[in-house]
Amino acid sequence: MSKSTKRKNASPDSGKQVYTGKLELIRNGMGFVIVPGRETDIMVERENTHTALNGDEVKVEVKGFADNNKRQKGTIIEVVRRKQSEFSGKVEVHPHFAFVIPESDKMPVDIFIPLHLLNGAKDGDHVMAKIVEWTAKTKNPVGEIVNVLTNESVNEIAMQGLLVENGFPLTFPDDVLEDAARYPDVIDKHEVKKRKDMRDTLTMTIDPVDAKDFDDALSYKELKGGWYEIGVHIADVSHYIEPGSALDVEAYRRATSVYLPDRVSPMLPERLSNELCSLRPHEDKYTFSVVFKINSEGVVKEHWIGKTVIHSDRRFAYEDVQEIIEGAAGDHAKEIHTINGIAQNLRAKRFKDGAINFSSQEVRFKLDETGKPIGIVIKESKEAHQLIEEFMLLANKTIAEYVGGIRHKGEKVPFPYRVHDVPDEDKLKVFSLFAGRFGVKFDLSSPESIAKSFNKMLKTVQGKPEQHVLEQLGIRTMSKAVYTTDNIGHYGLGFEHYCHFTSPIRRYPDVLVHRILQECLLNDIHPIKHLEAQCRHCSDQERRAMETERAANKYKQVEFMQEYVGHDFEAVISGVSTYGFWAETVEHKCEGMVSANSLNEFDDFEFIESEYALIGRSTGVRFAMGDKVKVRVSAANLSKRQIDYDIIEVPQFAGRRRAPGASKRSEGRSSRDDRSYSGKTGKPGKSDRSDRSNKPNNTKRKKK
Repeated sequence: MSKSTKRKNASPDSGKQVYTGKLELIRNGMGFVIVPGRETDIMVERENTHTALNGDEVKVEVKGFADNNKRQKGTIIEVVRRKQSEFSGKVEVHPHFAFVIPESDKMPVDIFIPLHLLNGAKDGDHVMAKIVEWTAKTKNPVGEIVNVLTNESVNEIAMQGLLVENGFPLTFPDDVLEDAARYPDVIDKHEVKKRKDMRDTLTMTIDPVDAKDFDDALSYKELKGGWYEIGVHIADVSHYIEPGSALDVEAYRRATSVYLPDRVSPMLPERLSNELCSLRPHEDKYTFSVVFKINSEGVVKEHWIGKTVIHSDRRFAYEDVQEIIEGAAGDHAKEIHTINGIAQNLRAKRFKDGAINFSSQEVRFKLDETGKPIGIVIKESKEAHQLIEEFMLLANKTIAEYVGGIRHKGEKVPFPYRVHDVPDEDKLKVFSLFAGRFGVKFDLSSPESIAKSFNKMLKTVQGKPEQHVLEQLGIRTMSKAVYTTDNIGHYGLGFEHYCHFTSPIRRYPDVLVHRILQECLLNDIHPIKHLEAQCRHCSDQERRAMETERAANKYKQVEFMQEYVGHDFEAVISGVSTYGFWAETVEHKCEGMVSANSLNEFDDFEFIESEYALIGRSTGVRFAMGDKVKVRVSAANLSKRQIDYDIIEVPQFAGRRRAPGASKRSEGRSSRDDRSYSGKTGKPGKSDRSDRSNKPNNTKRKKK
């Protein structure tokens, strides 16, 4: 697998120095336009951002250089696409007009509402407003009220606000719903004749217990000579979404479904996502399939790719399958054991071939009927999850290899690969030095040796106190997986070719893959124009969805911990920066911050990036990633989605002095005045798979 190289600076859009990129605004209103292909961004002073908002795609005209003469500066001349067009806030109604005062600090001005666009909203109502016009000549945008939230619960307002804040609409336009409604409930006999009919083959789905959209199914048939036919069947969404239709335009705009603790904001209307396309049990469905002839060792002898019609015989939850794997009786137990054995062999081979074996952990909230969190459940990946994961990976890899080998007019077919670059060298050097403190040695001589070093490390530290801190930091050294037509391979999975084929109900790149794949199978190829730009859009939307999901989970953490203000918890340091450190409670996996200011009364601390630690200049006390600490919940601010902790036990300090957080204001909450200090390392919280975008470093982003 070759490492990608940095592209040369992008060319301007025209004769002038005009570039298209994404605007990032900082708190003082200064902006920076990030242009794909350029090594440096373009600075935009506050007065030159005009109507552009944070996250918007804009055109910027270069107007010279900043004072340091190292960075170009420019003026926003056009907003190409807004990240967010709807905002939540309170409405103020005046005799001849109204304004919405946005809650988000990302919207710096009020929204002017003509009275005829109030749509029933009254003075003081909490509303959602949509921008309908905003010219460069006007300070305030013109909007209309699209939803009155006054009677909604606090949770409903918060979750809806997070979605619109990140650019995900709350409803589908009427023409999209009309487009979805025109498809019949039953399959067409003429369409069935064009497909491979697999309705008589045993087929099952395995999903979370609360799932409503079923993207994928597995079929099973025993063959002679120790071979099996295992089919991976994926909902044929592209059959329903015609290119350029209202459905297609809206699906592309969203590009992904968003999964919040209490709801899903779907990419497709429910008519498709939960009904027509969902592979529900005991219903005939159109699918796009990869059917493998495979043995128990996971050796694939041959495969077939094409459109099919299936009939799901049984819907399993992961928990049902896991019980069968662990020995319980159940439907199709023999088949499940066989498929699981194959999946485990595929998994072992994948790691042997260079995939990195990071473990995964998922934190879910138990919610009451109002959406309030009443408990937290920690779920780990078990063999039932791995069974599905391995066959989905095999299908994705197989499709990417097939299309990657097709030529059209002597050229490779443009295709949206899912790629993952090698780790950043600087981050990797820092991490390898840190890992060396635990006796772990890294060979940084090649991408292959790095992957082997990671796997050796993960095996060596299994079950040890440092396991999760090294896993967590290891993941942060990884690049982010993205969509692109430039196939550099997927480093984390160890694949030369990889794409997303298996989830078209919730990911738009999978829809594109289905369309291109069908053209290749029919030898009727029409390359998609501007496919790379579509890939960038889908990658951006994926990041926004993850930011929304992270913010929603944080909101629920804060809401949950509001009940525990003044309580003490064992915690593990999960991040360190110049501003202090983050700690995650062992019991609930709720992360909060111990600020540097709260530590000042104890010592003056210096942030040592190479050691992921804050170190006291006078006492030598260390607060390092993975250290166990004891914290007290001092505040839980829902509006800021922020938990504040005070430190009440300090690691590696032998004295008997009061810890910095245990000030007089909190002494009444504790049964002891003097506290002992211990220096142990512990397990941090959850880690992500290598294909997921990683938690960002806890240091300020440096503008290049």
